[in-house]
Amino acid sequence: MNVSPSSAAQAAREAVAARLTDLRKTAGLKAYEVAARCGWHKSKVSRLENAVTLPEAADIRAYLKACGAQEHEAELIDRIRNADQLYVDWKRLHGTGIRRIHESTVPLYQRTRLFRVYCSNVVPGLLQTHGYAQALLSTISDFQGTPNDASEAATARLDRSRVIYEGGHRFVLLVEEAVLRYRFGDRAVMAGQLGSLLEVMSLPSVAFGVIPSTAARSMWPLETFMVFDEGRVQVETLSAEISITSETEIAVYAKAFAALQRLAVFGHDARALITDAINILG
Repeated sequence: MNVSPSSAAQAAREAVAARLTDLRKTAGLKAYEVAARCGWHKSKVSRLENAVTLPEAADIRAYLKACGAQEHEAELIDRIRNADQLYVDWKRLHGTGIRRIHESTVPLYQRTRLFRVYCSNVVPGLLQTHGYAQALLSTISDFQGTPNDASEAATARLDRSRVIYEGGHRFVLLVEEAVLRYRFGDRAVMAGQLGSLLEVMSLPSVAFGVIPSTAARSMWPLETFMVFDEGRVQVETLSAEISITSETEIAVYAKAFAALQRLAVFGHDARALITDAINILG
C-alpha cells in the first residue's frame, strides 16, 4: 500500500531513458551503433536506456549527436537536472554544512500558503527553538560526517521559520506523542522547546496536533514529510531528502496526512500531553 518515496525520482530517470531510446529508434540506429559513434562500450548505452545510470550533460550531447537529434539537447539536459534534484542524499546536501541548505529553501517557504507537516521522530523544524535545533543538527552532522555548523544552521533554521509570524500562511503540524519525550539537548533545552510549543499553539495560523501513543491506529507512523500547498512533498529518510512533484504521489501523501490528522488531538488535549512531557523532565 505504501508508495516508495523515491519512486518519483526513479520515474523521472525512466522518462529520460525512454526519451533517449525513442530518439535512437527514430534515427534507425541500434544501441551498439550509438555506442560506437560515441566511443563508448556498448553496455553504457544499455545502462542509459534502462535508467540504470542517469546521464550527464556531456552524455546527452554525445548521444544526441550520434542520433542526429541535437535539437532536443536543451529539453533533455533540463530533464536530467530535474531528475537529479528529486533524490538527494544528505551528505551531498550537507557537504559544506547545514546552514546553506536552510538558506536556499527560504523562497519555497515564503511562497507556500499552506504547510502540512508530519514528524514521527523530532519536533518540526518550523517550531524548533535554537537550543533544540542546535543539539539536533549537531547530532545529524556527526552521524553524517559532514561539517558541523550546528549553531549557524540553527540560526538559519529559525530565520526560515519566521514565516509562522508573517501572516498569509497556514500551518497544520502533527507529531507522534513520543516526539515530546525524545530528548535533544539537556533538560533546560527540552523544557524550553516544549514550553515554546505551548506558546506557538496560540497563534491563529497554527494548528498543532499530537497523536497519542494510545490512539487506535488507522494509519501507521511514517517517515517525516512536508506538503507544500498542492505542488510539492519533501520526505526525509535516513539517507536522503526526496522531493516529490508527481500529482499522483502528492495525493498519496495528502491522503496519509488526512488520516494521521484524524488520529491527532488538538487544543486542550494536546496541551495536556505537552504539559505531561514537561513534568516528566522533573
